[in-house]
Amino acid sequence: MRVTDILRRSGRNLKQAKGRTILTALAIAVGAFALTLTLAASNGAQHYVNKVIADNFDPAELIVTHDQNFIGRADTSKPQEYDTSFGTSTSNAGAVTQVKRLTDEDIAKIKATPGVESVREGVTVNVLYVTRPGQKKYVGTVDAFNPAQNPEVLAGQITKPLNSGTILMPEGYISALGFSSAQDAIGKHVTIAVRKSVDQTALITALQQGGTTDLSQLRQLSDTTIVEQDFIIGAVLKKPTTSQPGTELYMYVNADDAAKLNDISTKGTNDYHKYIFVYARVKDGSNETKLVAVQDALKAQGYITQSVKDTEKFLTQIITVLQGIVVAFGTIAVIASLFGIINTMYISILQRTREIGLMKALGMRKKDVGRLFRFEAAWIGFLGGLIGCLAAFLTGTALNPWITTKLSLGAGNSLLIFKLPQIIGLMIILIIVAILAGLFPARKAAKLDPIEALRTE
Repeated sequence: MRVTDILRRSGRNLKQAKGRTILTALAIAVGAFALTLTLAASNGAQHYVNKVIADNFDPAELIVTHDQNFIGRADTSKPQEYDTSFGTSTSNAGAVTQVKRLTDEDIAKIKATPGVESVREGVTVNVLYVTRPGQKKYVGTVDAFNPAQNPEVLAGQITKPLNSGTILMPEGYISALGFSSAQDAIGKHVTIAVRKSVDQTALITALQQGGTTDLSQLRQLSDTTIVEQDFIIGAVLKKPTTSQPGTELYMYVNADDAAKLNDISTKGTNDYHKYIFVYARVKDGSNETKLVAVQDALKAQGYITQSVKDTEKFLTQIITVLQGIVVAFGTIAVIASLFGIINTMYISILQRTREIGLMKALGMRKKDVGRLFRFEAAWIGFLGGLIGCLAAFLTGTALNPWITTKLSLGAGNSLLIFKLPQIIGLMIILIIVAILAGLFPARKAAKLDPIEALRTE
């Protein structure tokens, strides 16, 4: 008997028991629905992470630090010994840990590492305030602009590298600083203020020399004066949707300007010319082999490194766990539906015993009988997969705009991204699983004795 004839006959048999077929297919559809949405959410999350990485990191750069505490491996279960050469960093739900800083000597060593093209310091300055004439003062954070960043611009233009004296202002500061619009802010001046730190070395030296009775001299040494720097707004940045968390209101200046502000606020302290991390750009760093070679060389010198790929793994770790949980529930639903297929097939065999006996008596071979029931199971798997995948696609497509708005994902981003090859692959898997579930009932039907089957009432 031809395969096409068996396929058509199996379809007609299922039509004769529409209610039972649909109910069994719906059981598979539940799992297919969950798995399709999980795949779509996985695609959306991966797309979002990829965009975050592309908009904020240079894949040819390595983040280099001197202390594993910086990348979240600090052991806060026991006290940490105080070291005067370290800086302090608050992390892990408020537990204070010390982070060993990189010095100018470290930067020189990193620059001298074979394969390292350039090094830029990781400088982020918590400024005292930002303001302009006649306006209120607002606290803020200034960061060195990374040429690899691709923020969305509301007005103005971003030059790469960023010009000295130019500042990129986030959208959130525009109305607060009294600008009528983003365009109105372009070319206008703002003032960034940092507090000059106490020159501890000079103060201690003066006290140790003794005989200093001039209180005005001590007062001058300990005076924490405020230093103001003017910047011209070069561009206004749209509220980011793919920025690093916590950087939504960062103002950006070029690396030299950021270093100057940092030096003003740290000169005379133990943090002067010391950095928690630096960015080491690898020559031809897009070649993973060369990137890993430099990474290994830096690790051999005692530095802790993190590549863009490592950062991506960190960002997707939690997402992967959540997706695994959903996949587990979807898989359980599919497994549960297998018992429904087995039960449906056995009931069908009991109801069609005489029919099976007649087909075999007329010359239908055992393998054709088994194939008939396997095809029926395949049809059920196909219908269940089609219903579940189609329902997930329609539901996801309808809800995507609402979800995007609620999660503030921004234009061009969607939580659910459906890919046709994945859906087709899932349906094929469900069909195969359904066929496997129908193996035992099909084997039973193939082994029926035609004489005994014809005697069945």
